[in-house]
Amino acid sequence: METKEELKKETEKWLSKINEKKLTAKTEKGEEFKKNIEAYISDSKHFTEKGDFVRAFEAVIWAWAFLEISEDLKLLET
Repeated sequence: METKEELKKETEKWLSKINEKKLTAKTEKGEEFKKNIEAYISDSKHFTEKGDFVRAFEAVIWAWAFLEISEDLKLLET
């Protein structure tokens, strides 16, 4: 039970942080990355609503990975 609550708390924290960012694509490839990030955010919210916090956390982590990679490659601005 403790792990479930921790995952829920961490997922909500990272969803909140990523939702504060304004994603602006700088290239066509950046637009693809933006769509992937938005899809993972949506998936994370969906899994959170279903109580599947393992998948919700995984999805938000993937969103952050795409975000950081796209920033490093100068495909997105936040």
